[in-house]
Order: sequence, then structure tokens, then C-alpha cells
Amino acid sequence: MVPFRIEIPESALEDLRKRIDETRWPTGIPGAGWSRGVPPEYLRELAEYWRHDYDWRAAERRLNQFPQFIDTIDGVDIHFLHVRSPEADATPVIMTHGWPGTIAEFVDVIGPLTDPRRHGGDPADACHVVVPSLPGHGFSGPVVEAGWDIGRVARAWAELMRRLGYDRYVAQGGDWGKVTSLRLGEVDPEHVAGVHINMLVTFPPPDDPTAVESLDEVDLGKLEHGAHFLEDGTGYSKLQSTRPQTLAYALTDSPVGQLAWIAEKYKEWTNAVTGPEETIKRDDLLTHVTIYWLTRTAGSSAQLYYETTRTTQDFMRVWGGPWPLAMPVGVAVFPNDATRPIRSFAERALPTLSQWTEFDKGGHFAAMEAPELLVDDVRRFIRSLRADPH
Repeated sequence: MVPFRIEIPESALEDLRKRIDETRWPTGIPGAGWSRGVPPEYLRELAEYWRHDYDWRAAERRLNQFPQFIDTIDGVDIHFLHVRSPEADATPVIMTHGWPGTIAEFVDVIGPLTDPRRHGGDPADACHVVVPSLPGHGFSGPVVEAGWDIGRVARAWAELMRRLGYDRYVAQGGDWGKVTSLRLGEVDPEHVAGVHINMLVTFPPPDDPTAVESLDEVDLGKLEHGAHFLEDGTGYSKLQSTRPQTLAYALTDSPVGQLAWIAEKYKEWTNAVTGPEETIKRDDLLTHVTIYWLTRTAGSSAQLYYETTRTTQDFMRVWGGPWPLAMPVGVAVFPNDATRPIRSFAERALPTLSQWTEFDKGGHFAAMEAPELLVDDVRRFIRSLRADPH
């Protein structure tokens, strides 16, 4: 386990700028908007901003304010932030990002979680926070062997927390971070005190055809939204689950291709209308894109889909459960997320569901869109664990 700092050579940034300048732009269908993908006029303007106005060095400094490390676990270098609270009895929490996210998602929640006293909160709510980069993502670098599915990631996280000396901890995450956190509860039940997630996916229970009939109008709307997402919004997942290597050539060679591939998701999964900047700061979006570009992890991050959700049956099981966990589970539901979970279905998939919160704002990238809401919900969940440690 060695200390790590993000120090990108200037030559890599010069190469990025040169490649943006030399982009070969495709034509588009006039008036199509976002219906066929990212509009050319939007992407040209965003790429121009990336080329001339975005400040990677400022993002680098912001990330380097947190202690970072690299450790080799199961043959792969794992990069992680490890921010200890000044409160000695703080609760350890491991927070996991998803795709197309990075560790940068959590910069606004780390301070309030680790030092609530300084941020106007109760020091009894303090957490020691561990934020790893998923294998094949960001500064964990590309994975170069097969077999890194979510179960293997969860086992690596259990080993990481053991090496850090945390005997009892909470797992938190959204997207792949949600799946990883739930699997972590399965593989390390002796040490995981509770699991808190956002972006829960629920499917109608296959063994009860009457379950849908009992839904009210609100839940039927959520079910309809899920059906539309499966039909129209999962093309990226199918491609990454079946042909990640083919996709890797385009995204690793073209920064504007990488930009489009990621920006589309920040627009669609935040319920923005004209562009993701309605809900996500433009510089924050570009920090995620730049991390994927500089680390050349577009292809290796897609491999996680291939390893874990290659078939429709895999997709349903991995994302929809069930998860018969031994510890409590808390669910935070943000209304503009890519998925809209139904509580009655969730209770079947998560028999130890103990906390369910539905918010009136926020989307898929909760730690960026509504950090104060996520922090408060995590704190409330951890308090419940202290009140009922079993």
C-alpha cells in the first residue's frame, strides 16, 4: 500500500488538445435534438470548452486534497481515497462509484461525512471514508485479465477494508457501486454492518403475476418508465456487455467520441432537457470524461459489463436481485434517476430493507446532484445501525 498523487504530464494534456483540434465531425439530422444521440451542435460547443476553458490542473488539485493510495489486491492495482475522520469513534464507510462515474463523484460528500463538526453537523455522525476506483476504471488502471466481475470486485473490497484495519463497516454506492455494495454484504457478512444504496432496480416478481395488479397509479408510472428504459435506454449496456473490445478502439482514440459516450448518460440520467449542465456543473462532467481519457480506461471499464451482465438473464439477476442479506439495507430513491424502484418489489428482493427514502430532487449522480440529501440519508442509516447493532 503506497501513497499516490495524481500528476498527469503536460504532454498528455497537449495530446488531448491536439486530438480535439483534429476531430473529424460527423453530420447530423437537422432538428433531431437528443432523440438520435448527442446533437452535433451541442457536442461541438462542449468540445470547444473542453479544449480551451476547462482546467484539468484545478481538478487535479481538488482531488489531491484527499489522501490517496495504490494497493495490489488479487493481482490488480487498486486506487482509493482514504480519508479518516478526526473523530476517533467514526464509522468506516466504503463508497463505490458506477459507470460512467469516478472517485470525483464524492468530493462534495467526503468533508461532511468525515468531519460533521466542521460542517455544522453532529460529530457523533462522523465517518472514516474509503472511496476506491473500480478495477479497470480511472486510476486503478486497465484490467488485463478476464474474470473481474462484480463478485470479484466485492471480494477485493472486503480485502481492502481488512487491510485498512476496519473490522466493522458500512458499504454505500450507486449504479455499479450499488451492485458492488450489495455483493459485499453477501461475501463479507461478518464485517459489513449495513448496506446503503441509491439507484435500486426492481423487476416484477416472476413468481407472482398478481403483483402488478395491486400497484397504484404512481407505481404503474414507475413500471412504465422502467419498460421504456429497457427498450430505449440500454443500448450502451448491450454493447459494453457483448463487444467491449470493439468499442474500446473508438473511445481510446477519439476524445470527442469519449466525451459523447459519457455526456449522453449525464444528460439522460439526470432528467435534463437541453444538456447535462442543467444539473451537473460542466467542469465536473469534464473531470469524469478527462479521467477516463487520460487513464485509457474506456475499454477496460466496459469489460465489467461483459464479465457481469453478458445475457439478459445475467442483467435481471445482477441488477434485480434478490439479495437475502443478513444486515440492514437502506435505499435512497432520487426521482430523476435512470430507474424508478417500486417499494413493494424492493421488499421482496431485499428482505432486510430497513430504510426507504424518496426525495423530491436529484438523479443518478446523487453525490453530485444532491450531496446534502445523500449525506443526511447515510447519516440517518448509520444512526439506525448504532441503535440496533443486530
